[in-house]
Amino acid sequence: MATTQWALDPTHSELQFKVKHLMITTVTGSLKTLNASLTSEADDFHNAQVSFNAETNSIDTGNKDRDNHLKSGDFFDAEKFPNISFDSTSLSKDGDDYTLHGNLIVKGTSKPVKLNVEFGGIATDPWGNTKAGFTLNGKINRTDFGLTWNAALETGGVMVSEEVKILGELQFVKQA
Repeated sequence: MATTQWALDPTHSELQFKVKHLMITTVTGSLKTLNASLTSEADDFHNAQVSFNAETNSIDTGNKDRDNHLKSGDFFDAEKFPNISFDSTSLSKDGDDYTLHGNLIVKGTSKPVKLNVEFGGIATDPWGNTKAGFTLNGKINRTDFGLTWNAALETGGVMVSEEVKILGELQFVKQA
């Protein structure tokens, strides 16, 4: 079977993260500058190879002060580590569900992660481009990647949860 290359359509894609703040509410942020590719030999994408790269300077939580803190050495150290990247090691299919395993590199630290993937389907847009859509989600422990800044609260909790939820809506364009 022929190998098919797919490139991310950044206009119709987003990568978000969610983390508990003060352990009572969730703060949502996104990585605005994202590149990704998908290579597959199968129409159902099982065993596809997936990679992505996001610029840490593109972090956006809707609050400039918080964004600057996240880009600082306390968290992502965007000046020293300008990218977050992911390279898949496997994509397996079980019914309508997929599991994506790969290595996530944040702040120079590589760790294996598992992401749940839902295949949304394939469609052709009005300009004749074939597109494939995917929804992904997973969780990581931010301290595994050296994102250890925190502050203790008088109530006994911490300011920022260690658990970070990752959510993505990714649309890929089939390459000729």
